[in-house]
Amino acid sequence: MKRAILENTYPPGYQAGEMEVARQLSMSRTPVHEAMTRLQEEGLVRILPKRGILVLGLSPADVADIYDVIIALEGAAAERLARMPGPERARAAEVLEVCTGDMDAALRQGDRPAWAKADRAFHDALSHACGNARLDRIVGTVADQLHRARMFTLSLRPLPTASAIDHAAIIAAVRAGDPEAASLAARTHRLKARDQLLPLLQELRLSNI
Repeated sequence: MKRAILENTYPPGYQAGEMEVARQLSMSRTPVHEAMTRLQEEGLVRILPKRGILVLGLSPADVADIYDVIIALEGAAAERLARMPGPERARAAEVLEVCTGDMDAALRQGDRPAWAKADRAFHDALSHACGNARLDRIVGTVADQLHRARMFTLSLRPLPTASAIDHAAIIAAVRAGDPEAASLAARTHRLKARDQLLPLLQELRLSNI
């Protein structure tokens, strides 16, 4: 159900009752009800009494707010990671390098969805490795909220070749055990993404996505 929302199978404004969703997903009502409750907590839907769910969209202002959160928290995650003992930093850096390599491979093949999947894996790995489960959970929640906007505009944005360079800077700072550089690199990377995405949403006059 969550995947259907993130992949726009259930687009913003989509409304359906529990029975209808259960039928579409070939599930019983109980797990569907539980999933709806979790998705409301994550800010993806609103539960309408006796009417099921309403899939929530994002305005450009919502996207800007989400980026504020991600910029701050991923900067903190990178800083925490860079303060960890050397072996832990090295293990995390190896995972981040694999994700970045997958991004490069996807771009060489012209596969933007695969690039986006590898990019998301990089950011998930960064927050997961920092050792703060609450931070990791919050970053995951807001990243899910942002996912549709990023995927909707993926083919409209310039080829994201610079992301791998930004990721390399984050990885280098983590390997070097430089918390300030790691935080700055992580925050700068997300700032660039925000400053590219928001004007595009405004140019397309998308009030809800």
